[in-house]
Amino acid sequence: MDREQTIKTIEKEKLIVITRGITGDDLVRLAKALYAGGIRCFEITYDPSDPNTLAEVKSDLQRLDKELNGQLLLGIGTVLTKEQLHNAKEAGAKFIVSPNFNPEIVKETLKLGLVSVPGVMTPTEICAADEAGADFIKFFPAGTLGVKYCKDIYAPIHHVKYLATVGVSEETLREYLDLGFAGAGVSSQLIDKKLRDAGKFDELTKRAKRFVSIVNEYN
Repeated sequence: MDREQTIKTIEKEKLIVITRGITGDDLVRLAKALYAGGIRCFEITYDPSDPNTLAEVKSDLQRLDKELNGQLLLGIGTVLTKEQLHNAKEAGAKFIVSPNFNPEIVKETLKLGLVSVPGVMTPTEICAADEAGADFIKFFPAGTLGVKYCKDIYAPIHHVKYLATVGVSEETLREYLDLGFAGAGVSSQLIDKKLRDAGKFDELTKRAKRFVSIVNEYN
């Protein structure tokens, strides 16, 4: 899948599930449960405090791609350095997500033919990221800032493609989409540790279906 196809897929699916600290068999089981619920975009994040994070994330992403027969659009998040970026490219990631905006990372991401999703929270950062060539703008942390803040920012700066991230629920997802956002990154609601620990992956599938049904109202 090339850059344009990746962009179109994210625009259509509108949901990216964000995983953090979930690896191996647990990650595969989660991905399969969410795929069964209609999720098609999946992000694995680096842990900058873990010296083995490059190898572990690369291995997990490649395993997911194999286990799901290439049916998931896979990306890597918490990309802070060019080393992490190039590792993501080698792993097979199609989109790159950061919690911050670094023009050098955006530039290098585009150079590698990948989709750029930097994190921002102010008008200055949004415009700078857009001018640098970012494909999507990760509004972070949207849930903490609140829908009203997002609405106030969106009013004058609505020519970019926003993805709301942090604290996105079924209710707020609809609010962001009504506002005009391109989509959202969803974590806690769809990776619920208590449900995973209890082996209730079928409940996560049901939750995924509810999120996807909301998105379908806008397609």
